[in-house]
Amino acid sequence: MSKYRRILAQAQLANSIGDGVYLVTSAFYFSTIVGLSATEIGLGLTLGWAVGAVAGVPLGHLADRRGPRGVAVLLALTTATAVGSFLFVRSFALFVLVACLYGTAQTGLSAARQALLAALIEPAERTAVRAVLQATLNAGLAVGAALGGLALHLGTREGYLAVLTLDAVSFLAAAALLLALPPVRAVRAPSGPRLAVLRDRPYALITLINAVMLFYMPLLSLVVPLWIAARTSAPTWVVSVLLLINTGGVVLFQVRAAKRVTGLRDASAAVRQAGLVMFAACLVFALSPYGWAFLLVATVLQVTAEMLLASGAWEISFTLAPDDRQGQYQAFFGTGVAVARMLGPVVLTTLVLDGGTLGWLLTGAMFATAGAAMAPAVRWARSLQPA
Repeated sequence: MSKYRRILAQAQLANSIGDGVYLVTSAFYFSTIVGLSATEIGLGLTLGWAVGAVAGVPLGHLADRRGPRGVAVLLALTTATAVGSFLFVRSFALFVLVACLYGTAQTGLSAARQALLAALIEPAERTAVRAVLQATLNAGLAVGAALGGLALHLGTREGYLAVLTLDAVSFLAAAALLLALPPVRAVRAPSGPRLAVLRDRPYALITLINAVMLFYMPLLSLVVPLWIAARTSAPTWVVSVLLLINTGGVVLFQVRAAKRVTGLRDASAAVRQAGLVMFAACLVFALSPYGWAFLLVATVLQVTAEMLLASGAWEISFTLAPDDRQGQYQAFFGTGVAVARMLGPVVLTTLVLDGGTLGWLLTGAMFATAGAAMAPAVRWARSLQPA
């Protein structure tokens, strides 16, 4: 079992380095090298993730029926192809097409890998292993961001092409590592509707609650930097410090946080606590105009809430999903990330930048309310499951 965990972590590290490169350099590459406008980039990426969110559940279902290892390998290769295709994009239409391929492959790959983890790892160990993968993910993103930062410093076409090629190679490496895992037998099609998750109302509610909690995602990358520039006297380099606190916190403490979660009761409590801690973080962010040290405290609270939410959400998503439909259920649960990426920036910038202190309070109240709603939703889902 430890061997499987090591291979899963190695594959996660490989492609997260590529993701880190992409996150740091893609916007600059598309604008300065490809020549797209900011509106075109935003629209193309939004369409790509929207298509990916829709395609995720069918791809997760495919992983259930055909075996998650083979589907994960195929989607890792598809992601590598999409990233490689970005090197040849020279028009908006082609950019949208490749962005849709990228979003679809990334969303499906995440679902297939979750199904693969569920098939290879005992239920009692899944949340702990997922925590190891999350810590590995953040470490890889940090390495990739550093490499991407080097390309930004050089600012040359060759530099961008080199790091994006590295991104594509990282997914080829991930595919090769996943091939080292044993093949997982495809699950025989159960009775009932093919995409049963679409009719599972309690699981849909849980996914919606998790999506609201995931609105924290654009906080440090978008909302807080804009808040710092508009409302505080803090130097701009503080943004880098905040991101370092976040990444380092997850790398160092995510596994420890996950050890506290051993069942649905613990998981629901972790999500409730995450909502309350996020509320506290928003209160402290609102105080940052009075001293930028408040930004550091608020970021520590935010990453604490992030780790609590992740630990609880993993346990809930795995435990409430039928073993023969883990692929489609994990894909559906993963749509919360796409929703947060698409709507989070609009909602949070409107609340915080237009509303000021009141906006921070409303944002915190949103997180606290969503966190408190998780336990009743989990009880509802549990009451409808077979004994």
